[in-house]
Amino acid sequence: MKKLLHFILLISINISLGQGLMSDKTVFTHQDTLRGTITPEREWWDLTYYNLEVKVNPDKKFISGKNTIQYKVLKPNSVLQIDLQAPLKMLYAIQNSDTLHIKHDGNAHFITLKASQDIGSMQTVDVYYEGNPREAKRAPWDGGFSWKKDKNGNHFIATSCQGLGASVWWPCKDHMYDEVDSMQISVNVPSKLMDVSNGRLRKVEQIGDTKTYTWFVGSPINNYGVNLNIGDYVHFSEVYDGMAGNLDMDYYVLRDNLEKAKEHFKDAPKMMKAFEHWFGQYPFYKDGYKLVEVPYLGMEHQSSVTYGNQYKTGFLGSDLSGTGWGFKFDFIIIHESGHEWFANNITDKDIADMWIHESFTSYSENLFLDYYYGKEASADYVIGTRKNVLNDKPIIGHYNVNKEGSGDMYYKGSNMLHTLRQLIEDDEKWRQILRKINVQFYHQTVTTKQIEDFLITETGIDLNAFFNQYLRDIRIPKLEYSIKGKTLKYRYTNIVENFDMPIQVEIDGKSQWIQPNANWQTLELDVKNPEIVIDRDFYIESEKL
Repeated sequence: MKKLLHFILLISINISLGQGLMSDKTVFTHQDTLRGTITPEREWWDLTYYNLEVKVNPDKKFISGKNTIQYKVLKPNSVLQIDLQAPLKMLYAIQNSDTLHIKHDGNAHFITLKASQDIGSMQTVDVYYEGNPREAKRAPWDGGFSWKKDKNGNHFIATSCQGLGASVWWPCKDHMYDEVDSMQISVNVPSKLMDVSNGRLRKVEQIGDTKTYTWFVGSPINNYGVNLNIGDYVHFSEVYDGMAGNLDMDYYVLRDNLEKAKEHFKDAPKMMKAFEHWFGQYPFYKDGYKLVEVPYLGMEHQSSVTYGNQYKTGFLGSDLSGTGWGFKFDFIIIHESGHEWFANNITDKDIADMWIHESFTSYSENLFLDYYYGKEASADYVIGTRKNVLNDKPIIGHYNVNKEGSGDMYYKGSNMLHTLRQLIEDDEKWRQILRKINVQFYHQTVTTKQIEDFLITETGIDLNAFFNQYLRDIRIPKLEYSIKGKTLKYRYTNIVENFDMPIQVEIDGKSQWIQPNANWQTLELDVKNPEIVIDRDFYIESEKL
């Protein structure tokens, strides 16, 4: 990642350095296991509701508060694992007026409960904490709190924590597999500032020289999707006539950027129209859609998408595809909003399967182009991004240690999906598959196997070797071929067992399918030594021998 500047730009939305996303870590610790495993102290209870209350002191970069955690008992147990990362301190925990014993094990905290935990019962525990949270040195790469100021000297603050984990700033059950069903977020800030968080604003309370903004999320939400954004915001909005009726689309930007944002954010309703066409109904009508300016690049926080692309088209004014098509949209608005379907609606159970988030969302970029500029523009764009693929390690990462795979999950993944579209040979069927997947796994956490099985069933194609090749292997299939007179010989190299993906080739100007595998095959032609053109839409390499 560090070797190629354009690749850093490519994955900077979500990829962290050091302890965050896309680190090269291969040796895992006890703390990694506690973070990434569904431990016995996690699996016995089902998370149902959070009531998070946070007081933010910008001058001291200090936060304090509590999280009321409601859960349903599934199995007998009396020890609860709650995660909170240093330097924050878990002060104490209370259930039914009893102060509870806490065993601290690094960033995992084991709370011993006194009350009977009857199977099927609903319980709550209050967890109090405070401290100076980890500061994001280069958000969103490394995650944490961004403590900045706008050009008028006002505090400008935001959180970002994908990969690193929500427990970097609030105590929670910090594992992807168990999403809270609903959540209230109350943030206390100096009165001249505003907090914007997920869901809908319920109330604003003046408390001395501070204000508390209370937001409510009515849909299941993953931990890293929860955010707070604090600044001298102004607000404008529109109502979008969508698939499920009227959708509130709200925009919060720094005061000086209001007029600029009103023009630039026109990409947001365009995005909604394109993605409801391709992916189906926006998954969070209940909570609305927000685009919120932040002091870093941006992130896919659910119903509170954050934006920092400097009001430029492309990615900070660059086209990641090198084709010119990337300048037709604001990369952050389109990409991060695409995550509302893939990451926030459909969420991986283990971060090792993060390709489910990033491959589909990166693919959404060229589907946006497809909707507005046509299929060839879409193909130009996604094929243009192949130059960013490193093939350094498999797309699927290590399970149970909070470790994702290669950053190739972005554009190798999107090219894999583009190739799959060709195999289906029916664009409307492909669109219906993309829509159905968002219905089948609506507001759910999933595994790679579930997604693979779904696509195999819906396409009617045996894709087992296909997924093994592109998700679990670093090699790109190579088509080797030779022509002698009227005889074409061809085979695949650099492939996994049983890989035999059919491809389209143009032979002397005529298109036809061939199905190479690991063995040499021959095809008798009508003419001698014709020109062979491999269809560019298939993500393979080729070599004429």
